[in-house]
Amino acid sequence: MGKINDVNLSMLTDFYEFAMSNGFFKAGYKDKIVYFDMFYRSVPDNASYAITAGLEQLVDYFENLHFDDDDIEFLKTKGIFDDEYLNYLRNFKFECDVWAIPEGSVVFPGEPLITVRGPIIQAQMVETMVLLTINHQSMIATKANRIVYAAKGRGVTEFGSRRAQGYTGANLGARAAYIGGCNGSANTLAEKLYGVPALGTMAHSWVQLFDSEYEAFKVYAECYPNNCLLLVDTFDTLKEGIPNAIRVFDEVVVPKGYRPKGIRIDSGDIAYLSKKARKMLDDAGYEDALIMGSNSMDEFVIQNLLVQGAKIDAFGVGERLITSKSSPVFGGVYKLTATEDKEGNIIPKIKISDNVSKITTPGFKQIYRCYDKETGKAIADVVTLYDEKLDDSGDYEIFHPIFTWKRKVLKNFEAKPMLVQIYEKGKLIYDLPTIEEIKSFVQSELETLWEETRRFDNPQEYIVDLSYNLWKVKEDLLKKHGKNSRGESI
Repeated sequence: MGKINDVNLSMLTDFYEFAMSNGFFKAGYKDKIVYFDMFYRSVPDNASYAITAGLEQLVDYFENLHFDDDDIEFLKTKGIFDDEYLNYLRNFKFECDVWAIPEGSVVFPGEPLITVRGPIIQAQMVETMVLLTINHQSMIATKANRIVYAAKGRGVTEFGSRRAQGYTGANLGARAAYIGGCNGSANTLAEKLYGVPALGTMAHSWVQLFDSEYEAFKVYAECYPNNCLLLVDTFDTLKEGIPNAIRVFDEVVVPKGYRPKGIRIDSGDIAYLSKKARKMLDDAGYEDALIMGSNSMDEFVIQNLLVQGAKIDAFGVGERLITSKSSPVFGGVYKLTATEDKEGNIIPKIKISDNVSKITTPGFKQIYRCYDKETGKAIADVVTLYDEKLDDSGDYEIFHPIFTWKRKVLKNFEAKPMLVQIYEKGKLIYDLPTIEEIKSFVQSELETLWEETRRFDNPQEYIVDLSYNLWKVKEDLLKKHGKNSRGESI
């Protein structure tokens, strides 16, 4: 394909965003100040937490938000937009305030990951890109983190480029997987674009090209004696592949003054084959040669392999990671939560549904994460009104926002705000971290979680409650519409 043509992503919106913004313009609401929250409702794979990712790309989108002449000409062809509105787009300038939870944070359902404040015509227009950017990378980072956790310290390389949903999915998926804990990606472009280490060995086609497997291994070892990892399952792993690998290690790699990197098994009963392979390599004096397993891996397969005692030192994980195959939708939404009147007073807004999970939390908000001072572990998140300060100088009682009789008193804790301002009136005021800083931050975040929260089966639900003041705002709005906290008529 070569170089991909540049596309103005400002046009990547649901068409109703243009239709609504044109309507706001005509009705005199274009400068009405509003607040939108982007949040997600449930964790993929029935887990208890997610890893947020994609903020860097969202910033890049905001920094380049504009409409070219050909965009305006295209919109004219739709025949529904006023000339004044189109002229507004021609001179468009992003002027919103944006708050976000830093990339790489552990996050929970219902918490605002992104808050956008600004003129309705702008805040509404960015909806699609906010969602697709944060949804996609958060989904992949979360899946990668689960897979890495299952591997119990063994390296995991992202192998899924060829089965990603398009080149953007492959590139940004590799970035998110690295943030989530992978040690690199098979995607070369991901290193050039984002600094994700590009890693790889050989394909079966290399072995098939030569007259014999031994010759294929020998030529490869002569090319890469200092990084010789051989794919041993093209014909017969135990009878041909591993013996030929050992022979090449003996005849080529070691005489050149190197130690072999190892072998990769990509098919068959990998648990059984890896145990046999480990013994064969050890008996040949290659106890330091690693065994890599690939072929339709995910956290559940990896967990089962290790339970069976598989002798695998590293994993290559492809389609089930890059597509988050078992749970391929993150499900983030973007909802109006408040407006401002002419005096700048914040007016909370709510969406009500018979489905409790779809009832939104109104208002302009902040999130405080509460840490036990003795253990350093996170014990609860409290969503507050933005101008509230959660007092951690003494005891603090939290309660379930629906089942209010469920209460807990936090003692000897420290509360830290989560949302950070990224933009002020359209100006970037946040220093973006490097990908290595984000990756390290993820690890520090995970260390604050209890193991019970991280387990795959029936994980302990993490507490996310509302402050009393925020709960009261929500409760009053529900009662105003004749509903209780479960969305039922009263």
